[in-house]
Amino acid sequence: QVQLVESGGGLVQAGGSLRLSCAASGRTFGSNAMGWFREAPGKEREFVAAIKWSVGNRLYADSVKGRFTISRDTANNTVYLQMNSLKPEDTAVYYCAAGRSSWGTAQSGYDYWGQGTQVTVSS
Repeated sequence: QVQLVESGGGLVQAGGSLRLSCAASGRTFGSNAMGWFREAPGKEREFVAAIKWSVGNRLYADSVKGRFTISRDTANNTVYLQMNSLKPEDTAVYYCAAGRSSWGTAQSGYDYWGQGTQVTVSS
């Protein structure tokens, strides 16, 4: 079993920045990819960004391209989401996810999920 713990959420004004972290632990961490998803009040959970663990290939949702950057620290089994130029519509609970074999934008491709961290962007 893999445990994922997110941190770094909070309240920020529009135009500001936050960096989310997700630390993976548990049995040997051999995930193929890690991703970030978010769920805003009254909306379905949606894909934000993903990174292939071994080679670092990245995917982004169109809504965050150019503003968010996903990165990883393979030595410490940690993935980051740097969020710049935040907008009120970025307000959501952000979830970290890890996929054993697949990767991409679909939630079904991920096997482990964190508990989420709240990001609130005020206008």
